[in-house]
Amino acid sequence: MPKAKKFRLLDAVLAAVCVVLVVESAAPAAAIGNSQFFWWIFLLIGFFLPYAQISAELGTTYEDEGGIYDWVKRAYGVKWGSRVAWYYYINFPLWMGSLAVLFTDVLMQIFSINIGTFPLLLIQLLFIWLVVAVSSYSVSESKWILNIAAFFKAAIMLAIGGLGIYAAVTRGAANTFTLTSLVPGLDVGSLSNISVIIFNFLGFEVVTTFASQMKNPSKEIPRAIILGGTFIAIFYLLAAFGISVAIPVEELSASSGLIESFMLLTQSSGGILIILFGLMFLYTLIANLISWSLGVNYVAQYAASQGSLPKVFSYKSKSDMPQGANIANGVIASAIVLIAPLIPSEDLFWSFFALNMITLLLSYVLMFPAFLKLRRIDPKTPRPYKVNGGSTRLALMTYVPLVLLVISVLFSIIPFSGAEMGEKIPLLIGTIIAVVIGEIIAAKAGKEVSS
Repeated sequence: MPKAKKFRLLDAVLAAVCVVLVVESAAPAAAIGNSQFFWWIFLLIGFFLPYAQISAELGTTYEDEGGIYDWVKRAYGVKWGSRVAWYYYINFPLWMGSLAVLFTDVLMQIFSINIGTFPLLLIQLLFIWLVVAVSSYSVSESKWILNIAAFFKAAIMLAIGGLGIYAAVTRGAANTFTLTSLVPGLDVGSLSNISVIIFNFLGFEVVTTFASQMKNPSKEIPRAIILGGTFIAIFYLLAAFGISVAIPVEELSASSGLIESFMLLTQSSGGILIILFGLMFLYTLIANLISWSLGVNYVAQYAASQGSLPKVFSYKSKSDMPQGANIANGVIASAIVLIAPLIPSEDLFWSFFALNMITLLLSYVLMFPAFLKLRRIDPKTPRPYKVNGGSTRLALMTYVPLVLLVISVLFSIIPFSGAEMGEKIPLLIGTIIAVVIGEIIAAKAGKEVSS
């Protein structure tokens, strides 16, 4: 007897909030300065809205567990599908490693303690393998983790935003808000900032991978995207404002900025309130990875079963979960935290987080033209949810987000001045290594298909 569908609309909305609302990236976005508000609104319209609608159509039309990999492969063939699967996969263990580092940084910050190198590494490894262990179960069995995290994320963002409004009215803001300061410059540095905000909007296609566990995915997924997207946009803007009120942009740290903002807004350097806020934040870090792993691992397992990724990713557990990809996540992330102490960096979290961000952005580049091509080459497949509009509107929805993605990647990794060399050269090298590995995997996948 088949199991009852356990994933409801409310669960899907909360999962969307949990997956897409990335609390730890609020501080890096706020580091852009006041022009972040222009970019939030501009990218909400120019990127997020078309991306969410396209994800809803593709996710409900093609309900395979391959997600974004399957969509690109259908449109452009196995090699391009393989590249997408690789970028989409490798971003995750990089992110896991960065959050393991952030976890211990925040732990020391909220308890005002110093932890030695060995116990620090031990905590980071426990963090990684806890995520791996929980990710061995289906989303319907661990949905309570995601639901709690969604409420915690909302509480954190609302607290930062509400306190920011109160502080701005009663004490003034750390940054001056003027009309001219809200308008971004036309320099290279300004354009490189948009990658952080685009990253904050990604993840809705992960929700579509939960379709098999929903009663009516063709209706529930689009509704979840619309409702979840509305909440997410509000939460991000509130948190961005609160952080901007609390800390001068030149003093803002990508790793500790959120907790520091809460301390400054509450005028407290410690105590139970800071600890509770910090523990909620730490919980969301774990839940972030669990929510994404369920989608990423399914894509990697599906792609490997098609010969598009190494065979190790194709192995499943007895409960039919993608265990090969899950274990590989833990191994790669563990290697990252073990070599982290050898890397000369003032902010290890940002070093790994930036590379994770770039590889994830790369995986989305072909999703948009794939949407348009599948409309053309596969018109007879029923589309339970279909993006409305004529050819001009659909072209704009495809190519505007595509151009924004390409610009964000290029301007994030290419140094255009000597001042950017120290930050961008390591990121450029890491991106090149990821691309080279992806080309090797794609070439092998192409040979297997042709043979």
